[in-house]
Amino acid sequence: MNNADPHNSLLTEKIKLWGQELGFQHVGISDIDLSAQEPKMLDWLEKGFHGEMHYMETHGTKRSRPAELLPGTVSIVSVRLDYLPEDAKFASTLEQPNQAFISRYALGRDYHKVIRNKLKKLGQMIEKEIGVDNLAFRPFVDSAPVLERPIAEKAGLGWTGKHSLLLNNQAGSWFFLGELFLPIALEQDQAVENECGACVACITTCPTQAIVEPYVVDGRKCISYLTIELKGSIPEQYRKPMGNRIYGCDDCQLICPWNRFAQLSTEPDFAPRSQLNSISLLELWQWQEPHFLKMTEGSPIRRIGFECWMRNIAIALGNAPFSLKVVEQLNSKLTLISDMVDEHIQWALEQQQQKANDKGVDSRKLKRLIKAIKIGLPRDA
Repeated sequence: MNNADPHNSLLTEKIKLWGQELGFQHVGISDIDLSAQEPKMLDWLEKGFHGEMHYMETHGTKRSRPAELLPGTVSIVSVRLDYLPEDAKFASTLEQPNQAFISRYALGRDYHKVIRNKLKKLGQMIEKEIGVDNLAFRPFVDSAPVLERPIAEKAGLGWTGKHSLLLNNQAGSWFFLGELFLPIALEQDQAVENECGACVACITTCPTQAIVEPYVVDGRKCISYLTIELKGSIPEQYRKPMGNRIYGCDDCQLICPWNRFAQLSTEPDFAPRSQLNSISLLELWQWQEPHFLKMTEGSPIRRIGFECWMRNIAIALGNAPFSLKVVEQLNSKLTLISDMVDEHIQWALEQQQQKANDKGVDSRKLKRLIKAIKIGLPRDA
């Protein structure tokens, strides 16, 4: 039921127009009733699928009850901002095991700041239009207990796919979402039909089989969770499937047929940074912490910290083809960062040793060759 004040119809139209002027590709409006989603959310938490993302449970039902998060909220403006860069390179990086694969969304500027600033401007425009100072609005961008995808669904931005990401039949899934909570009754949009059909491509392609059933992801198995959210040791059973993915994973999006319709981003801030796009694992392995902080300034990558960054690269180097240079560089970082990183370096060295054995390089010769590398002697491997 739409409880919007008829006099707010014009304001609703203006909000959508302003949103587009600010650069959003789609602006929709929903009410705040998420009662149908609350049991699913609680069941997901009860099964422990959130792993160490304790913030998921800390706020309880605030996530599914917007008025408890921001009292007075009546309507939610949901927005879509495409982030797909023109030179994304996509799967080509995954096919080069000595290159670092970084999820496409993280190659540009931190999207949290970009979208939040736009939503704040939208809120201020609404304030000015209705002549209310200090209107109790609040923008959210993946940084508070908000069920952004169910909200976007209700606002007509798309449907939730079997990989749990939002899909749009004209834009695929390469986009960010944001929300603006408002104490104003606005005209609501209608949800769209789910068009996944019988397709299970995202489920079958997931490297760690994290999509445990349609629309349900066990976060503890997801490479995005493992490389970004998990702060400790990555379970061994997931290290080989990670391949060269050092920050996030796009496999379920790469395989999705709806992404044939994905739109290229018009946002300059999302253009890939040259120092992160098409870069080798060994080059990244050379970074010291001050350089890491400098090169990831303004990037979402910085928030995982240098220790987890090196942990992820160590695994990728272990998964890379056998190379004396890789072995040497892994050895060179032992005991220099942390016990946690050392554990992953040792695992990576074991993987390299196994590949050396498979190539017929015995361990004694390997040790001699590593020593030759360190002192600069000629070598034949």
